[in-house]
Amino acid sequence: MTTAIVAPRQMLVGGGSLSRAGELLRQLGLSRPLVVTDPWMVRSGTVEKLLAPLRSAGMAPEVFSDTVPDPTDTVVEAGVALLRSGGFDVLVGFGGGSPMDTAKAMAILAAAPEGAKMREFKVPFAADRWALPIVCVPTTAGTGSEATRFTVITDAERDEKMLIAGLGALPLAAIVDYELTFTVPPRITADTGIDSLTHALEAFVSRRANPVSDMYAREAMRLIGPRLRDVWHRPDDAKAREDMMLGASLAGLAFSNASVALVHGMSRPIGAHFHVPHGLSNAMLLPAVTEFGLNSALTRYAEAARCMGVASGTDADQVAGSRLLEELRALNRELEVPSPAAWGIEEARWNALVPTMAEQALASGSPSNNPRVPDAGEIQELYGRAFRG
Repeated sequence: MTTAIVAPRQMLVGGGSLSRAGELLRQLGLSRPLVVTDPWMVRSGTVEKLLAPLRSAGMAPEVFSDTVPDPTDTVVEAGVALLRSGGFDVLVGFGGGSPMDTAKAMAILAAAPEGAKMREFKVPFAADRWALPIVCVPTTAGTGSEATRFTVITDAERDEKMLIAGLGALPLAAIVDYELTFTVPPRITADTGIDSLTHALEAFVSRRANPVSDMYAREAMRLIGPRLRDVWHRPDDAKAREDMMLGASLAGLAFSNASVALVHGMSRPIGAHFHVPHGLSNAMLLPAVTEFGLNSALTRYAEAARCMGVASGTDADQVAGSRLLEELRALNRELEVPSPAAWGIEEARWNALVPTMAEQALASGSPSNNPRVPDAGEIQELYGRAFRG
């Protein structure tokens, strides 16, 4: 059986690698970058860490900073309008998942005729064309978007988070510099860290897993599992930050080549309807969804527990699987992950939207990759179980 593996053409990985941004673009034959970032990166001056080496390389980068935490199709359309007016030859996504996903969507939409809408590109459509290449520079250790062929964009009119997949969303290159994560607040550190763990775990148990994605997922879990608590309790721990950043990119490579599963399928509607940050909504769901599928892929979940360091090689699979569940619940407690109820979502509104969220989760296609494939009723039950944690 042939497996098609995708990855960026080049990745600069390591502390201080951002200083080589201009050199990287020149090597790729690019010289007119539009930097896509968020308002905080501009206000804080953080974006200057990218702009300075670009200017030193003789470039005149421009900045689009109107991105929002859950990227919307309307923001993407505004970015494309700027893109089409400026003669740019590369998009550089700088920030967390939102700016990187926005840059990807802009590249895809700009390749379509004027008047096209992002909803035309959601799965199962194969979004394989881009108008110009994308270079991604993550500032959080979480989404792995710098290494994936996916972007998630909210349809503002329909209140739906759309999964968009294809080679058009795959960055040409990425710069993975863990030194950018030292100033990330604890809540974002925790949420993005659990997000990356979810990527690795779901890729590993996915029905579309393959030997190459397994290799990435195993190493990601080995790096992330022991370090999540370290970066929460010791934000200045350089080794922990480095391991988490590398782990997040490896997890991105894993799920880009194997796909995510039920956690992500259920997580996106929570973000769309209640504006819960993506990593946090994943964390809210991870223990319950893992328990749901545990016995359908017990050997895989047990190996994941061993990779994370929460089970030994001598533990029987059932014991290792139980320890994995215990660890996921313990992580949520220690990293202060709230339930949807504790986060402030009204129960009546949650319950009213559960049928819609279940339909949207199924429509995304991600639940079909789960070891135990749920129907709409089972997804509704899981939403109910997750509400109070």
